[in-house]
Amino acid sequence: MPRPTNDGASSSPDPTLSGGDNGPASTESAGRSSRGASGSSGGESRASADTADAARRPADGRGRNVAARKKQYVIAPRQPDGLQAMSFQPLQFSALEQALRSSNDIEVVDTVGPKSVLGALADGMGGSQGVLVARMTEQKAAVLHQQGQGRLLVEPDQHLNLMDPALRQPAMVTGMLPAGGGPVLNAVISVTGKDGAPQAEAEVSLFGSMLPASGVTDANGQVTLSLYGDTPESVRGLYVKPKADYWSFYQRDPDISTDEPNVVALRALSDWPSLAGFPRQRAYGWGQKAMRLDQLPGNYRGQGIKIAIIDSGAATTHANLVGIKAGFDVLNKKTNPDGWDQDTLGHGSHCAGVIAAADIASGIRGFAPDAEVHACKLFPGGQISQLIDALEYCIDKQIDVVNLSLGGAEVSEALEQQIVRAKRAGIACIVAAGNSGGAVQYPASSPNVLAVAAVGKLDEFPADSYHAQTLDQNVDAYGYFTAKFSCFGPQVAVCAPGVAITSCVPPNNFAAWDGTSMATPHVTGLAALTLAHHPDFQTPQYKARGAERVERLFQLIRASAHRVSLGDQGRIGFGLPDVLVAVGLQNAAMQQPAQAVAPQQAGAMAPMMASPQLGANLGGAMGGLMGGGAVYDPLGLDVARAAQMAAYGTQWPPLHVGRFPLPQPYNPIMW
Repeated sequence: MPRPTNDGASSSPDPTLSGGDNGPASTESAGRSSRGASGSSGGESRASADTADAARRPADGRGRNVAARKKQYVIAPRQPDGLQAMSFQPLQFSALEQALRSSNDIEVVDTVGPKSVLGALADGMGGSQGVLVARMTEQKAAVLHQQGQGRLLVEPDQHLNLMDPALRQPAMVTGMLPAGGGPVLNAVISVTGKDGAPQAEAEVSLFGSMLPASGVTDANGQVTLSLYGDTPESVRGLYVKPKADYWSFYQRDPDISTDEPNVVALRALSDWPSLAGFPRQRAYGWGQKAMRLDQLPGNYRGQGIKIAIIDSGAATTHANLVGIKAGFDVLNKKTNPDGWDQDTLGHGSHCAGVIAAADIASGIRGFAPDAEVHACKLFPGGQISQLIDALEYCIDKQIDVVNLSLGGAEVSEALEQQIVRAKRAGIACIVAAGNSGGAVQYPASSPNVLAVAAVGKLDEFPADSYHAQTLDQNVDAYGYFTAKFSCFGPQVAVCAPGVAITSCVPPNNFAAWDGTSMATPHVTGLAALTLAHHPDFQTPQYKARGAERVERLFQLIRASAHRVSLGDQGRIGFGLPDVLVAVGLQNAAMQQPAQAVAPQQAGAMAPMMASPQLGANLGGAMGGLMGGGAVYDPLGLDVARAAQMAAYGTQWPPLHVGRFPLPQPYNPIMW
């Protein structure tokens, strides 16, 4: 007799999911098997639920005890790549779906799959079946995973995060509140702008020795904050983040008064010398100039390339974003799929501005203003299943480049399968490395994407702005530094400007933000220009959509980069990409000396990367290892390391190809 699990289900394999060598059982047996796996018939299940609910009631009958709720899971057949070596047959999606829908204690809430015949065949494999999104208990999920016998993915549908760096509290802040009373500091913060105009909706935080206090200013530009257990002498920091058009403010050890309002007079963005006349007069961001976008001929505008920004939407009310005409609201796909142009967070609009802001007389100009941009709205509240759905949209629309300024806490094999499928369909995913200051987060840690870290540059922001708190000790002779918040590790491919980046926010304003979220759009825009204008992508070999085309694009971006800052290569990858080199107008040896800091190792790297023969040899090795997206090849990592060491020596970080790596703490011994 099989031993029952905690939810009453048998731990013996379900015939629907085991299927033997002949594949899944019939539809009829699928329904019977699933009902059997649930441990009861419909009536028994309801009775069991009533019994469980009664058991949760306290003895006095008031309310009910808190217990774990059902959770949402992503369920998908594991693709054949990982199963052939085990001689397993892939599960049939239709039989799996029917089995789950027939179970009384599993609620199927969504089905994500190809949106058309074109989408189903786009990756050249014709085997995509999609994923199911279902709610169930953890015990039921464990049973389902066990019954899949290695052929079924059952993963928590984890929530994703935008790569927007959280405010870092001063050191030694604790989470304790004083017991039995104690001092309470009440302070009024008044935030003003030009000519003393009150600034509403500014985020304000006070940091003391206990818990911080945060709030948002009212219409009069004021907010009252209370710090428990603190006095004016123990306040360690004051932070103000305006909604738009002004620089942020940070004061360490501020002199705070409890008797009268504490006024913070913000500086307008246009007061900064490099933004003089902005936004009435058009300007390039400092990051775009660092990558030499301002030196690109005027006819290089990304024509014919499709870019998807999977983020919080794009506010087409903005004068620089009115050219965005397409998108998909993944969050509200059943009720309002066209709600992608409502961006309540502003994050997606900020990314869109860097990538493709219209080339008009005012505001900023993006990297690829003539590209066709699709805004996929995934935030606030996006989950893995919805990101899979957004990538399905990209496959169906034949998108060329996807900007992913987001990440999750855990690796998802279901998402990795979709990323591989997108790559085979010719879609290049450019992903933010993360802002935790630790190891590269997923999906940036995937070997099938291009991971981007963030750097900053001195003299591109006021010293009293919070941007100054991102500075670390890795500052080179030209002022470039690695951002404190940026994640690092061997998966980082390149770095890009991600500190004090000025771009679009709703409804028609501008803001200077930090993050690998802001660095990634710089590389996405450069990728679009490279696809549109580099001679390689006019040849039959790389014009055709496929993984080989994506890998060639990644190679050209890495080859265009030069070292910046004094940070190790785990923090900057190949370095900062150069637009003129990436589109084929110059080779790496012609990069401007003022922008290329060349320590011995980086100096030796540039001529090797510029060598056509070495590029061809390395490209062939990488194409063979990664071009097919073979993420389940356990030998790929060792082979790739050997190829990388042969090309660059032991000091360059090893490639992560083959089985995608789990995030691990950074180990400097690896270098």
